[in-house]
Amino acid sequence: MPELNWTDTEGIAIGLMEAHPDVDPLTVRFTDLHRWVMELSGFRGDAKESNEKKLEAIQMAWYEEWQEENG
Repeated sequence: MPELNWTDTEGIAIGLMEAHPDVDPLTVRFTDLHRWVMELSGFRGDAKESNEKKLEAIQMAWYEEWQEENG
């Protein structure tokens, strides 16, 4: 997996989809989302560089991936 940073929303979304396939992204609190992103293999972003806007963009990208999988 390539190195990911906070702005790599699509790559992060795919990683989250693979790591948590049965989770509806809209049910995930930002505190959990932040932790899960930090735990992704290949993620190299600084925890302090995260903010609500970035987490929301990641959540929406993940939700789009999840909808494609789950109709």
